[in-house]
Amino acid sequence: MATGPRSLHALLGGGAVADLLLWRRRNASAAAVVGATTVWFVFERAGYSFPSVLSNALLLLVAILFFWAKSASLLNRPLPPLPNLEVSDAIVEKAANHALVWINRLLAVGHDIAIKRDRKVFIKVILILWVVSFIGMLFNFLTLIYIGVMLSLLVPPLYEKYQDQVDEKVGVAYSVLSRHIDTIITRAGQSAKQKKTE
Repeated sequence: MATGPRSLHALLGGGAVADLLLWRRRNASAAAVVGATTVWFVFERAGYSFPSVLSNALLLLVAILFFWAKSASLLNRPLPPLPNLEVSDAIVEKAANHALVWINRLLAVGHDIAIKRDRKVFIKVILILWVVSFIGMLFNFLTLIYIGVMLSLLVPPLYEKYQDQVDEKVGVAYSVLSRHIDTIITRAGQSAKQKKTE
């Protein structure tokens, strides 16, 4: 049973997150950009640390709730409406199952490298880890997260607009990269055979 190509909106889940990433709900997308920029500015440029901002926000929240509850009892008003704050077993189980899938994928890649001695996977992992290391050298963690958020809000609508051209160029780049990786693997295999015969 062959299925046709799916739209980018469907690939992103088709819900509110897809609408946000594709700027179908412009106010929410703009609010995400402004919120991410504000958080980045507060922590990166203004010099605040995350624990101090979190503790000050929680201190303010607890103080407001305490004085609201005290004034409510003195003025015969209702107490502040607080929802039941607990995490259900279903949410924890769903998160654990999702994490389990990713952990098993990582372990399968490690198994392919260590046991099956798959050179192609080994070279891909080495390249990916080198790129991540290089990018980590250039930026600190918060700036890297900010860049990731901005890219996730800017790339999907551009890809949706220019999908055919991007797919064509990525296909060409993938075939060139695959040829280079295959060449490296065959050369490494030939040099290993020559060393064994000597």
